[in-house]
Amino acid sequence: MTTGPNSTFHADAAGARATMVLRDRVDPWQVAALHATLGRPGPAPAEGEALPPLWHFILFREARPRAELGRDGHPKLGGFIPDFGLPRRMWAGGRLRFHAPLKLGQEATRTSTILDTALKDGRSGRLAFVTLLHRVEGPDGLAVEEEQDLVYREEHDPNGPPPPKAPDAPAGGEWMTEMTADPTLLFRYSALTFNGHRIHYDLAHATKTEGYGGLVVHGPMLAQLMADLARECSGRALAEFSFRGVSPVIHTQPFEVCGAPEGDGAKLWIRAPGGRLAMKGEARFA
Repeated sequence: MTTGPNSTFHADAAGARATMVLRDRVDPWQVAALHATLGRPGPAPAEGEALPPLWHFILFREARPRAELGRDGHPKLGGFIPDFGLPRRMWAGGRLRFHAPLKLGQEATRTSTILDTALKDGRSGRLAFVTLLHRVEGPDGLAVEEEQDLVYREEHDPNGPPPPKAPDAPAGGEWMTEMTADPTLLFRYSALTFNGHRIHYDLAHATKTEGYGGLVVHGPMLAQLMADLARECSGRALAEFSFRGVSPVIHTQPFEVCGAPEGDGAKLWIRAPGGRLAMKGEARFA
């Protein structure tokens, strides 16, 4: 067992079922800072009010010392998540269920468990898939259940095959807003989530080491923008939300956050330049 200022990590005797517990406070200042960073309309939620869905992404940050970070700025593997020998990390998607609201000012706990790991050979080389289960609880009990999909990849090979062409995003969209993520937005989101991943703020690392066309817009931020669009345009609360990244959005590229109601929920997507699909999501309303 290892512990930090706000965390506990435990692996069972077989080492097969690791669990990490992180504790945090839903800080009204942090929520106001995220509200300002994303340019949300109206006043920020105040103490005692409900935290909007997916905004818990700014909570439960690991305060690791620099000596425990990998080359990419993320915590080194081999503790909670096994070390697969694959250095490049990507948050590929997730599925969330909302049971009760977290309120600003409350204390909260996130218990994380590794549900599954798998090694596969893909077009670009070896891949490791990790699925985590996060259970977020507040004073009123279970608030959020979240399954998070992570992918680990081999080093970027500049002479390797180009990435496959992304599919086209749906045309139109009953709901739509346009954005461009500049370096200031990426820096502020990284700071609020305490995300040290260098692809979001270190241009040389993103382009030369990782092979991207620029700084990469955070996948969870794109998911958060889709969830906010569904909630604000429908005027309804979310019961479930899922998303999957398809292709990266680069900081110099304007992109569109789109959606349309469907049945008791909505389809959402991120449309990148040229009509390329960057992310897709689905919401079910309460």
